[in-house]
Amino acid sequence: MRMIHPGPRHPDRAQTRRADLLPIAGVLPAGQSVMQAVGDLFAAHGCKGGTLSLAGLVCDPMRYVLPAPATDGLHAAWYSDTHAPAGPWTLESASASIGWRDGAPFLHCHGIWSDGTTRAMGHLLPFDSIIARDTPVTGLGARETWFEALPDPETAFTLFTPEGADHGAGLFARIRPGEDVVSAIEALAARHGMTDARLHGVGSIDHIRFAEGHRMDCHATELRLDGARLAAGRAHIPIEVVDIHGHIARGTLTRGENPVGVTLELIFEPTEDHP
Repeated sequence: MRMIHPGPRHPDRAQTRRADLLPIAGVLPAGQSVMQAVGDLFAAHGCKGGTLSLAGLVCDPMRYVLPAPATDGLHAAWYSDTHAPAGPWTLESASASIGWRDGAPFLHCHGIWSDGTTRAMGHLLPFDSIIARDTPVTGLGARETWFEALPDPETAFTLFTPEGADHGAGLFARIRPGEDVVSAIEALAARHGMTDARLHGVGSIDHIRFAEGHRMDCHATELRLDGARLAAGRAHIPIEVVDIHGHIARGTLTRGENPVGVTLELIFEPTEDHP
């Protein structure tokens, strides 16, 4: 069964802001929460929003949640209880969208992590996960464009939404529930005159169909784009994803069969030349 959200369907199925993107690079220091360190890094670059790879980061303690069925009679999905595994865990691959919530820096991160014997994936809790060793990281930032966590009547969640300036070669985007991921990305690119780009993002898909032939039959998932790109206007979208049982899958999304679950937030990083 597909997700049914509680609120009225918003007529605009995608929201965007153009952005001037610049590279972000620095070291996240041991002893700080992931949120504090990332917020300081973006502040040092004068950036309010962007995307960051947290691959290689070691956390101890490590805290995260999985997607879960909703039990409140309102939301279409929710989160599990907090997972609090013992010992240091290394983020093997992790993507974070950076923005603001309630007047302070905030991030939304999905990734895969391991303690050396066990691997897991989920939604990182950045205030509760503490960096165990200094780690270099890289990403993209924007000084005048960002994601703002805002109440969303359609889903009853508070979700990252593009805000700020609307100029530049890059693009911040949010795609709403029910929209096919591949088709929506291509439509956004065409609308903004973009043909070639690297795509960064996190979100959810309601029942997943992969081009390689496998599938994930679960309404509530947490995913990250994994080397996704736009080439000559066509989207190629590999992902890593976890379901409510903690099962992890990888694969490339098929066109027309992968509706957004709750949200998909994206940054388009153009790779073609611009005048």
